[in-house]
Amino acid sequence: LLGPTYGTGSILENTTLEVLDFNLLPSSLNLEDKYGIYSNLLFKYFLAEGIVCGHNLFVASAKEDPADILKELPAPLSDDALKNQVDEKETAIKSKQESQESMKIAWRYQNLPRIEVSPAASARFGHYYDVSKVVSPELLQSTKWHRFFLPEEMSLHPEIKTCNMTCGYTRLLQSIQRIIYQEGFDGSYPQKKQKNILRIGIQSLGSVLWGDDICCAHNPEDIYSLTKFLYVLRGLLRMSLSACIITMPAHLIQNKAIMERVTNLSDTVVGLESFIGSERETNPLYKDYQGLIHVHKIPQLNSLICDVSGTKDLAFRLKRKLFTIEVRETVFFHYLEPESVLFFCILIC
Repeated sequence: LLGPTYGTGSILENTTLEVLDFNLLPSSLNLEDKYGIYSNLLFKYFLAEGIVCGHNLFVASAKEDPADILKELPAPLSDDALKNQVDEKETAIKSKQESQESMKIAWRYQNLPRIEVSPAASARFGHYYDVSKVVSPELLQSTKWHRFFLPEEMSLHPEIKTCNMTCGYTRLLQSIQRIIYQEGFDGSYPQKKQKNILRIGIQSLGSVLWGDDICCAHNPEDIYSLTKFLYVLRGLLRMSLSACIITMPAHLIQNKAIMERVTNLSDTVVGLESFIGSERETNPLYKDYQGLIHVHKIPQLNSLICDVSGTKDLAFRLKRKLFTIEVRETVFFHYLEPESVLFFCILIC
C-alpha cells in the first residue's frame, strides 16, 4: 500500500493473501502480468477485503466501469468452506512431503528446515475469498464507495493540462483530493462517525487509455507525467488515512528509466509473471503453479537495515475456489548431486 506507517502517522493494510502479506507487509504497485488476468484478480482481492472490513472504497479505471469491477469482486469464503479447503491443502502437502522423504537428497540440503507453505495460524489475518462466486448485492449496497471512470470525466469536463501532466492524471488527483478532504480522511476535520480508512484502487495506470504515451514510445512527450502523478499521490496518502494499490502494464513501458523512478516512488513493488503462452506452462518444474511472484521492493518500516526476508521465491496457483501465493519448493534439486546443483545455480544467476 502506498500510505502511512506506524510511528510516522501511517497505516498498514493487508491484501488478503496471507503469504504475500506475511513476506511483504504492505503492497503498493502491482506490475501486471502479460494478459492482466492475475493482476486484476489481486486488485479485486484488495477491494473485496475493504468491503468485508467496512472500509470506504475509491475505484479508478480508464478501461472498465468501476461499478462493473465491484460486481465481479470475489465472495467471502465461509468458515466451513474455508476449513474444507485448508484440510484438503494440508492433506496434499503432507502426502507430497512423505513421498519426498524417500528421495535421494543432496548432502548440503539434508539438514535444511522444511519450507512452510503458509504462515503460522497465529500470524493469520485478513479473509479468504471464493473466486468462483461474486460478492452479494446486499454486501455491495452496504458499502460506501466512490468512482472515477475516465471516459465519463472527460465528457463532463473540458480538457485541462497542468504542470506537464496528462488530463487524466490531473482529474484523478483532483478527485482523490476532494474525497480525502470532504470525507475527513485527512484528519483536519474530524470524521462524523468512527474513524475509517479509504482504500484506493487504480487500474492499469500508465496505459494508453489514460492518455499517456509511455507505452508507445521510448521518449514520450510527457516523460515525467506519471512520476509527477505518483509524487503528488504519495503526498496525499502520507497525510491521510488512505491506502492505495495500483496496477501497471510494466511490460509495455519501453523506457526503463521511467520504471526505476516509479519503483523509487512506491513503497512496495510486486510483479506477476504468468505462465500462459510461455515455455514454463509445460515445464514439469512449474506444473503445480500458474505463475511466479517477483518481489522488486519491500519497505523497511522504522528501520535502517535492508530487507532480510527468508525467501523471495514465491509462486501463485489458482485451484478451484482459492487463489494462493506460496513459497515455491525447488524439488528439482533433490535429484542432483552437489556439483550439478552448483552448476545449475550458476546458469540461472
